Formats: sequence, C-alpha cells, structure tokens
Amino acid sequence: MVLSQAVEDYLKAIYTLETDQKGASTTKIADSLDVSSASATNMIKRLDQMGLVDYESYKGARLTDSGKKIALEIIRHHRLLELYLLEVMGYSWDEVHDEAEKLEHHISERFEDKIAQLLDDPTHDPHGDPIPTKDGLIPEMDAEPLVDGETDREYIVSRVKDQDPELLRYLEKIGLLPGIKVKIMKKAPFDGPVTILVENDEQVIGNDVAKNIFVA
Repeated sequence: MVLSQAVEDYLKAIYTLETDQKGASTTKIADSLDVSSASATNMIKRLDQMGLVDYESYKGARLTDSGKKIALEIIRHHRLLELYLLEVMGYSWDEVHDEAEKLEHHISERFEDKIAQLLDDPTHDPHGDPIPTKDGLIPEMDAEPLVDGETDREYIVSRVKDQDPELLRYLEKIGLLPGIKVKIMKKAPFDGPVTILVENDEQVIGNDVAKNIFVA
C-alpha cells in the first residue's frame, strides 16, 4: 500500500497521543497536526475505511495493528535520522527534529538499514526516545517526569519529551541531557519551580520544563 505523507503524519500523531496522553481524540489530533477539527475528522474517517484506525464519534481514533506497524516504521525512520544527523552530519540536537520530519517519509528501507548498520543498531535517539526495531517492537520506558520525582533522590535523565529548539538549547547549556545524573533538591508548591543538582551544579527549572524531562 502506497501511503501519502499526510496519512503517515496522522498515524504517527495518533501513536504518539495514544502513548503519551493515553488517547487520541479528534481535538488532540487536530491540535497536534495544526489542522482544523473538520479536516482531522475527515482524514480519520478515511483511515478507518482503510483499516488503519478504529474510529468512534466523540471518542477519537485508535490504531489497528496495521496502522501501528506503519506508525512505528515512520518513527523508526525519524529517530534513526535524528541520530544520523547528529553523529554523522554534525547537526546539533536542537536541529535534528525538524530535519528528520522532512526526510522521514522519503528514505528507502535499504537506506534505513544502512543508517542502522552505520550507527551500530542504536536503541535510542538523541533525545532519549526508544527507536523501534526493524520488526516493529519498541521497549517500554521505565521513567517518570522529573516533576514527579522524590526530593533528595538521585536520578538519571532518560528522555526529553519537548522538541522546542529553544528549550533544547537551554537544557544543553545547563547540561541537562539524557544520561546525566540529577538530584532533586526542592520542589516549590502550587506548580512552582524545581531546584535540582545537575552533576553537582545547582539549577532551577520551571514546572512545565520538569514535566517534559523524564528520569529513571
């Protein structure tokens, strides 16, 4: 089945919403792809007819096995490309997401295999997200948002969820990257800032930022 880029974008968005927000309502899908609710509804109905999603009015969409397989293939392309752009092409980690978005629909399976081989079959992208296997398997991530962690306890940063380039540049500046050790010192009440030690360097980050950094 030859699929359009728009179809692949919808399947990837639905997978991400199902994974990160436990559900893909029409409104969430529309917001994620920056389209109108009417456009999203029309496409979701089309995907339902194609057997790629199960759609119920007022409940949203859920990927079928076929839809999930395609979504994971596109996500594999994207995350392999991000790592390739970083490690081979010399891009910074705040630049790779947008470039990979442009390229993910256009690489062949052979090119995908070559990238994976060149990178020694990596398991995670530069932001800590797991890379689906060639067989469409993706490991469960045993991580929680930094904002939910316990004070006076050390963690390892496993993933940065937000792809905003400005935020990524800031996190890189303060050293808050995947694989780095952090310790939660203090959490202000009423969704206030979080004080942490980043490799023994004290930093204060906003609550919204702490929600998008996952630790284990």
